[in-house]
Amino acid sequence: MKVLEFFSGIGGMHFALKGSEIESEVLLAVDINPVSNEIYKYNFPDVHLVNRNIQSLSPNFLNKLGADTILMSPPCQPFTRNGSKGDVNDPRSQALIHILNILPHINISRILIENVKGFETSQMRDLVVQTFDKCGFSYQEFLLSPSQIGIPNSRLRYYCLAKKAPYKFEFDTGPLIYNLPNQSENSLKFKIGDILEAGDKEQYYLPMKILKKYWKVLDICYEDSQRSCCFTKAYNRYYEGTGSVFSHISKNDAQKILQELKTQTLDESSQEFLLSSLKLRYFTPSEVSKLQCFPEHFKFPKMITNRQKYMVLGNSINVEVVSNLINLLT
Repeated sequence: MKVLEFFSGIGGMHFALKGSEIESEVLLAVDINPVSNEIYKYNFPDVHLVNRNIQSLSPNFLNKLGADTILMSPPCQPFTRNGSKGDVNDPRSQALIHILNILPHINISRILIENVKGFETSQMRDLVVQTFDKCGFSYQEFLLSPSQIGIPNSRLRYYCLAKKAPYKFEFDTGPLIYNLPNQSENSLKFKIGDILEAGDKEQYYLPMKILKKYWKVLDICYEDSQRSCCFTKAYNRYYEGTGSVFSHISKNDAQKILQELKTQTLDESSQEFLLSSLKLRYFTPSEVSKLQCFPEHFKFPKMITNRQKYMVLGNSINVEVVSNLINLLT
């Protein structure tokens, strides 16, 4: 498999490719985000990575590379629940539209697309599958979450696999499906406690002013938890719906404290004492990357800040899910 990695980000697709059963080589990675590119380059120094607008890529240039596969995770903002929902009219959709426009003129036989839930009902999705039909691709669309394959994290995403003859799917294709073909019985691969970093994490503890304002809406995980919420690029900056937090005490103890906090007669000092007793902290960037199944050897360059780490992870993929899908592209 000779791969073009478009919207390459921090290299999630590349790690998924390496984790698959397929012999492959990434011939070109393309992204315009300088922070993501620094991280990608740090982890894959030998890959031809270009900071370039995808709309500048011509069929002639791409055909000279000799690739047969495209892996891509286009910008999701035009399709997100909290985004502009500009769909095909959003300027950030123009790069994907360009790829679809040149697809009839490039020698590509296999494609994987990842995006947010909501893409499946978009005008862009209709344009994608119309182009696949026009170019002679068979395809299958999915809505999948890591929790379906034993990963203790929810990250529901849209995926589309496409193949051009002579390649064929080894399963019957059809309408949108919600599981991997021939998926074995779900068994937990690890618990939250298995991905926790050792050492003092004082810098990650939630400030008291945040606890007092948001404790009722926080999603709390514990060492024995077998689930966590989806982490977004706003994690560590916004507090509701951006990802789970971790408590160093047991779930039973925490629930007793949370029940006490609901008492209307608490004075401020008592409330602060109870909130402190919860020992709530953010997951570290390394822990978030592990929940997204990045390998142990994935690293950030030293100059990348925690805020930048959370943002790029929030825009990235679950490596294990994509790796399973890449195996279906053979």
